Amino acid sequence: MENNDLKKIVGMFDVKGTLDTIAPLGNGLINDTYKVCTSEPDAPDYVLQRINHQIFQDVELLQHNIEAVTRHIREKLSARGVADLDRRVLRFIPTSEGKTYAHVGDEYWRLSVFIPRTKTYEAVTPAHAEKAGEKFGEFEAMLVDLPEQLGEVIPDFHNMELRLSQLREAVANDAVGRVSGIRDMLAELEASADDMCLAEQLGRAGKLKKRICHCDTKVNNMLYDGDGEDVLCVIDLDTVMPSYVFSDYGDFLRTGANFVAEDCPELEKVGFNMEIFKSFTRGYLRSAGTFLEPVETEHLPYGAALFPFMQCVRFLADYINGDTYYKINYPEHNLVRAENQLHLFRSVKAHEEEMKQFIRELGF
Repeated sequence: MENNDLKKIVGMFDVKGTLDTIAPLGNGLINDTYKVCTSEPDAPDYVLQRINHQIFQDVELLQHNIEAVTRHIREKLSARGVADLDRRVLRFIPTSEGKTYAHVGDEYWRLSVFIPRTKTYEAVTPAHAEKAGEKFGEFEAMLVDLPEQLGEVIPDFHNMELRLSQLREAVANDAVGRVSGIRDMLAELEASADDMCLAEQLGRAGKLKKRICHCDTKVNNMLYDGDGEDVLCVIDLDTVMPSYVFSDYGDFLRTGANFVAEDCPELEKVGFNMEIFKSFTRGYLRSAGTFLEPVETEHLPYGAALFPFMQCVRFLADYINGDTYYKINYPEHNLVRAENQLHLFRSVKAHEEEMKQFIRELGF
């Protein structure tokens, strides 16, 4: 998009200062993001994003969730006397109509205050894992008493029963004739299917409640102070919605505690890193342990196993369907991803008793 067009969009928001430059920011896969610089040294810079409304189809709900969460966290931090709130929680700028998004043609845009002097990390070390666990747990803890009801911006995003039904439908259709070569994998997944639907089963029985979760707990979704190792705030709030706590706990470990990337074809290198597990769990329970119920802490090892299992199911369904959802670099890419995640699932299950013992040693 031309720079002048971007400036017109920024002008729809209540910005302070004179617009100077607008340039692409980061390498996000979902939304197009730009940094908006102002001329005056005392005026903030901004982050302009085009919202991918193919994924987030209800933009009104999306922004309602984000506004409710950031407002509540800001109020909590202010009550604690925390200074420099714009570095501790995202702040979105309203338009002249009072909304935190602008509808331009068939596109949706939003603007937030840029947080300077920060850094993110891509690699997960034990130290980063512990801080990430503590911060994501704190994020959930601050939202336990959120007075506003949030909606699911992606309905059934982490619903294991739904993902299995999608796999079974793909198998029944066998659109490109791939099922015959993966029957052993399918049989192994079906053998664990009922166990992996435990969250939905407990939810229906009234034994497990949904919390406000981040639902995309990657280590690069938090900002660190550029002048030190202090974690400032959690970012990328598009998927904040009601879910079971396993969404935040298990999803981080799925990527952070695998010894290799999720598409590594060297399956002998795939495995569950217990050092990362222990660090993340220690940090997470330090903050989330203030509100978690016994049924939740008891089943955290289940959450660690759930997410590689779920991702295996999703990759395999896409492979069977002819690679219609995930981008691939070669014909067997989704199959390799699925095999990788199945190996990780096996490794997590092999450490189940050790995980339970560690959580008991932490006092839960």
